[in-house]
Amino acid sequence: MINTASFAEGHLNQLMAENIDQRKVTPRSQDFAAWYNEIIARAELADYSPVRGCIVFRPDGFAIWENLRDELDRRIKQTGARNAYFPLFIPESFLRKEAQHVEGFAPEVAVVTHGGGKELEEPLVVRPTSETIINHMFANWIHSHRDLPLMINQWCNVVRWEMRTRPFLRTAEFLWQEGHTAHATPAEAQRETQLMLEVYRSFVEEFLAIPLVYGRKSAAERFPGAEETYTIESLMPDGRALQCGTSHYLGDNFARAFEIRFLDENNELKYPHQTSWGVSTRLLGAIIMTHGDDQGLRLPPAVAATQVVIVPIWRKTEEGESVLAAARAAQTALTEAGVRVRLDDREGLTPGFKFNDWEMRGVPLRIEIGPRDVAANEAVLARRDIAGREGKSKARLDQLMSPVKELLTEIQRNLYQQAKSAMDSNTYRLDSYADLKRRMEGEGGGGLVDIYWCGNPNCELKIREETRATCRAIPLSQNDATGVCIVCGEESRERAYFAKAY
Repeated sequence: MINTASFAEGHLNQLMAENIDQRKVTPRSQDFAAWYNEIIARAELADYSPVRGCIVFRPDGFAIWENLRDELDRRIKQTGARNAYFPLFIPESFLRKEAQHVEGFAPEVAVVTHGGGKELEEPLVVRPTSETIINHMFANWIHSHRDLPLMINQWCNVVRWEMRTRPFLRTAEFLWQEGHTAHATPAEAQRETQLMLEVYRSFVEEFLAIPLVYGRKSAAERFPGAEETYTIESLMPDGRALQCGTSHYLGDNFARAFEIRFLDENNELKYPHQTSWGVSTRLLGAIIMTHGDDQGLRLPPAVAATQVVIVPIWRKTEEGESVLAAARAAQTALTEAGVRVRLDDREGLTPGFKFNDWEMRGVPLRIEIGPRDVAANEAVLARRDIAGREGKSKARLDQLMSPVKELLTEIQRNLYQQAKSAMDSNTYRLDSYADLKRRMEGEGGGGLVDIYWCGNPNCELKIREETRATCRAIPLSQNDATGVCIVCGEESRERAYFAKAY
C-alpha cells in the first residue's frame, strides 16, 4: 500500500538531496510506498517543485512520456481525430452549465480571481478538464449534419486541487490527452466510445506491456455528466487497482447545456451525441509499479527512452582505445538500425557501478564489451527482465542488429507475461461476502475480486463502506449465466471486478 504520509514531499526531497548509495532501494515487499518513492528519485524521473502537489519531470521521465505520447497520438489520429488546443482558463459560468459536471469537479477546482493587478469581472477556472470550453466552441462550429462527426483531441495540462498527492498517480497539475467528439446519432457516439476503449486497451497492453481488465463503470463511478463510462484497469503488485484510462458516452447532456444543434438531412434541428476520453501521466506510475523490481525500474523496450546501453570495459590504458572504438561502432550500427542506444563512456566509475546504475534506470538491454570480446569479435548481452546468468547471452560484434532487435521484442513480451502472471495470481473469483471481507482486511491491497453483483447501488455502497473496495469494471462480455449477488443474495446476471484502488 502507498499511504499518503509516505508521500510527503519532504521525504522525496530528502532522497534527492542526500548523497546515498543509488544501487539499493527499499524492497517492495518491505515497504511498497518507500520503494516507489525511491525509484522515482534514484532513477531521476521527477523532482518536486516549490508548489505543493506539483512535480518537475526530469529528462528521463519526460522522455518516457514523449514516447508514450507519440505512439498514442499516432493511434488516435488513425481513428480520424485531429489535434487542437484550447485555453487553460475557463469562465466560471461555463462550469455551472452542466449540473452533474460542476458538482463532480467543484472540490478540485482552482479559481483565478485577479489578473493584471485587478479583480476579474468573472472568475476564471483553471481547467480540470475541457468539456465546457470545447463545447462552447462546438456550438460555434456545428450547424449542419455535414459538420459531423467532429473529432478533436488535445494534449495539455490540467489542474485538480488534490489534497493528498502521489507522484505521477495524483498531482495537482498533470499532463494528459483528452478527446472530444460529436456525432449525429447515439449509435455513432456509442461506437466511438467503445472504439477508444479498445484503442486504449491495445495501446497499454501492447506498448506498455501492462495487463488489464476492462469494461463499463458502475453508476457511482461514472464521469460527472456522462451516461456511461468505460474503463481500463490494471492491478498493481501491492494488490491495488489503478484506473489507466477512461472513455465516456456523454449522450446529448453537454449539447443541451451549451445549445449545440445541427440541421439533419430532413432539415430538422437535433442535438448531437458526444464522447470524451483520456489518459494521463498516471500511466508512468503504472509502468513503474507494474514492472519495477528491487533493483529499480524495468522499462518495456517500446516506451524506454534508452533501449540499449553499451558499457565498454577495460583495465589497462592501452586496451581502452580498441574497446571504445568497438563500442562506438556498435552504437553507430544500432542507431542506424533505429535502436535508441547510449554509450556509457563515463570515466572514474567501475563497471559494477555502471551496471547497477543502468539497472536502476530500467534500460531493457545492456551490451558489455571488453578487450577479450573485441579480440573474439563478440559482446555480452544482458537482459534487464531476467536477472543473473540466465539473462545473459553472446552475439557477434559485427552482427548485433538482429539479436538485439530479437531480444528487445522478447523482453517486451516477457515483461507483459510476468505482469499478467502476477495479476492472475492476485485475482480471486469469490462467491461469498465473508470471503470478500477477509480478502480486503487490513491496510494492504487485497487483490482483484471477481464477483456476482446485482447492480443495486446499496450493495455497492455496503462493499465500499465495509471493505473500501470499489467497482473497478463490469466486463462487457458476460456469459449470460445467472448467479447470486454476493451481498444481498438476489439473482444477478453480471459479474464485476472490485478492488481497493489508488
